[in-house]
This record gives sequence, C-alpha cells and structure tokens, in this order.
Amino acid sequence: MSDQAPRHVALGAIFRVFLLAGAISFGGGVVAYLREYLVNQQRWLDDDEFLDALELSETLPGLNSVNMSVIVGDRLRGAIGAAIAASGLILPGMVVVMTLGVLWNEQRHNPDVTAFLIGVAAAAVGLLSTVTLQLGHKQFTRVSDLLFIVATFAAVSLLKWSLVTVLLTIGPLAIWYYRPRDHPATAVHRFAHLRERLLSHRAHWRH
Repeated sequence: MSDQAPRHVALGAIFRVFLLAGAISFGGGVVAYLREYLVNQQRWLDDDEFLDALELSETLPGLNSVNMSVIVGDRLRGAIGAAIAASGLILPGMVVVMTLGVLWNEQRHNPDVTAFLIGVAAAAVGLLSTVTLQLGHKQFTRVSDLLFIVATFAAVSLLKWSLVTVLLTIGPLAIWYYRPRDHPATAVHRFAHLRERLLSHRAHWRH
C-alpha cells in the first residue's frame, strides 16, 4: 500500500466503496470506478499496487472485477474484508439482474430498451479505454511495446485467434524479447532484487 493509505480500514467503508462501484458501473466499466475510488479518492492503493492486483485478477478464473474485490478486500482487512468487498460489489448487480429478468420478456422488443443497452455498452468501452490509457501510458510511448500491443489486437480482433493461441505465441515472444541482456553479475543482482520485491508483495497481500 502507499504511504498515504490508512493502516486500518473500516469494514463499513470497504462495503460502501465496493457497493457504490457495483451500483453505478455498467458492462465491465467497474474497473474504472474501482481505480477512481481505491487510488484517487480513498488512497488505499497507489497505481502500481492497483495494477498488480488487476494483473493478478486477470490470471485467475472468474470475473476480473470480483477477483479484484477479493484481492483488495483481503489486502485491507483479510478474509472478512475480502468477503465484505465481494458482497458489496455483487449485491447491486444481483438485485438489478433479478429485477430486469422479470421484466425482460415484456420489454425485450422495445427499441428504447435496445438503444439504452447500446448506450450503456458504449459508455463501458469509454471507461475501460480511460483506465487503459491511465495505467498503460508508459507502454504507449515505446515502439516495442506498441508492436506487441498491435500484434495482440490484430490476433484477437482481426484474425480471431483464441486467447490460448495468443498466449502461447505472442506471450513467449514478448518474454524472449524482454529477457535480461545485462552482464551475468548484473543479471544476478537484478534477479535478487526482483525476488525480494516479489516476496515483499507476497507478504503484503497475505497480511
């Protein structure tokens, strides 16, 4: 956590923040709201910590937003914090979906409803694009990073490759390209520093 983050976060505060994020976000845009609340407003995390949690959530099965709530809640108040955060995030959507499910059969052919859902989808894309630019602005300034971004986009969106195929092809190429090229002694030192950082992160996320 950042130096400005409180040492003890109230469970009620965790529930309110995640409840608000779950209540006003649409179509996957919850990640944008979580960043705004957790990093900018509450300052419970900094950008690097938020990105670490996001990367970890994307490697786990299930919804990224729910994974994020569990990871951050656990980071703030342990297992009870994870349960409270996940409950707050899921509750609004569950209530809305159950209500809309009852009304959907009557209104699914209504053009106004269709237009509303299209607008919600467009807003969600805008929110996710904003988070992408905020968290990944460093990668957009390097040619090599841009090449991998474009290659991944083309493989998924244009060539319709499966995610597994992309991970098994572009992933190893990126790892090979960014491999350490320093003198062996420097590489050992850097590896030791990375190992200490990973252990530190692991200890933080556990406690």
